[in-house]
Amino acid sequence: MRGWKKAALAVLAIVLVGLQQTVSGAIGCTLSNPSQDLKYLFPEMTSFREDVKELGKLPEGRKLFESLRERLGGDLDPVYETFETPYTVYTVFKGEEVLGIVHGVNVPGRGGVIQVFLSVDPKTGAIRQFFFQRLESPAAKELRNKEFRAQFAGLTLADFYKHDYYKVAEPKTEKDKLAKIQSPVTEEKAKTDYEASIRGVRKNLILLDLFVYDRRCEPFFQRAQEALGKLKAGGAATKTETPAGKAETAAPVEPAAKPEGEQKEKRP
Repeated sequence: MRGWKKAALAVLAIVLVGLQQTVSGAIGCTLSNPSQDLKYLFPEMTSFREDVKELGKLPEGRKLFESLRERLGGDLDPVYETFETPYTVYTVFKGEEVLGIVHGVNVPGRGGVIQVFLSVDPKTGAIRQFFFQRLESPAAKELRNKEFRAQFAGLTLADFYKHDYYKVAEPKTEKDKLAKIQSPVTEEKAKTDYEASIRGVRKNLILLDLFVYDRRCEPFFQRAQEALGKLKAGGAATKTETPAGKAETAAPVEPAAKPEGEQKEKRP
């Protein structure tokens, strides 16, 4: 009996420690083995840098945190998406040349936390590779499938923001890149994890836009919301005249691109 009590107390202690960490310490998402993982993604890598980002340390951090919910399109998870959550951005180098940016996020799934990582172009922010570090799901095999993940290559945060408009105003348009992604999940119970994975990609891009790219995709979000607002207010999209004189539905206009130039990043 004494042995049973000791075992029970030990289990209780572990649970209490876990609860304490959940309450007092925010949970971030980092690569399990950065040197090995990044070398696999970038065989020509010579070095990398880790930067820990926290919304609380940014100007107007609380305001930015509140805006994250609106840009994600849903409530934030109380465990994995708190104001104190740290985010680790990996910058990969070949000498002084920046090869890529890697970043991961936690999102809640049906079977537990899902860790979604992206490798993006350092200049454009476009997705190069999308992969899972942790995924416990009935559809894990399908979601990890290379062909499914390859569909995200080249997508940017702007594509997600424009999708918000297109799925309401022009659901059949060929302009909607996100609508072309084919879900590999067929079981109803596994669709939750597919949706969580898509949310993880979007969340990842939103945070990278904030931490790395100086919010360059924010104009796309604003224009999409303005266009949706007009649809809801008027019951129809604004009409514009084409050069041929015919009226057409006005989709979100591409904001003027910022001059990019050479955005070289050097290590300290």
